[in-house]
Amino acid sequence: MRKFSTSRNSELFYVGPPLDEGPLPALFYFALSAKESLQQDPYNQPVSFLSSSHVRIFSADLPFHGKGIASKDAMAYWANELAKGNDIVSSFVDEMAYGIEELEARGALLPHRIAVSGLSRGAFIAAHLAARKERIRTLLGFAPLTSYSAIRETTHVPHHPLFDALDLKHLAHKLYDRKLRLYIGNRDTRVGTRSCIQFFEALMEAALQRKVRSPTIELRIVPSIGYMGHGTAKETFAEGSEWLFKELSL
Repeated sequence: MRKFSTSRNSELFYVGPPLDEGPLPALFYFALSAKESLQQDPYNQPVSFLSSSHVRIFSADLPFHGKGIASKDAMAYWANELAKGNDIVSSFVDEMAYGIEELEARGALLPHRIAVSGLSRGAFIAAHLAARKERIRTLLGFAPLTSYSAIRETTHVPHHPLFDALDLKHLAHKLYDRKLRLYIGNRDTRVGTRSCIQFFEALMEAALQRKVRSPTIELRIVPSIGYMGHGTAKETFAEGSEWLFKELSL
């Protein structure tokens, strides 16, 4: 695992050839901390699938991850910060977007061969990053968090407008023309199967309003597994990763 530090002192970690070997296709993948995302099974399943290809896969510690806080507790920290009006999601996405700009300026990325992906909260971040950077044309989400206000952590803090404002349905007008695939369990009670369907419907409505005849947007509902139906099967990781492989033309 290699490290790239931006001029703002943000850290991006990656696997793949060194940056001085020139431009390559890139995947920005988020799950938990960068180490867990890139190296720990099962979170790193897409990384394992694609790492033998000529691609760089970048990640970063999500807010309140990788800093001595257990990953299972991180979403409660998010809720506390958002309840105070501290938009840690947009701040993090800003830093990632800036990192991409610096990598582009360095000649490390191939234009129009940049994808983002994520698992659960990581997919939430990936969608916000894709909406921020138009050059990111491919988005893959596994068991995506799509409505922050729908998760249980928000019930323990005062409601704040940010909870709703960050919902992915509000990004549909920016993402409707991307190559986009979502996988969700048929009864995911952690992030909400219905919330994911509503995001998909918002994307399709945005495409319809703009007269896009065949939007490249897919929703795949798979059998729920694991705690609260929120697990992702290795077969699902493999199928999604194969799709990414083709979209990045690896």
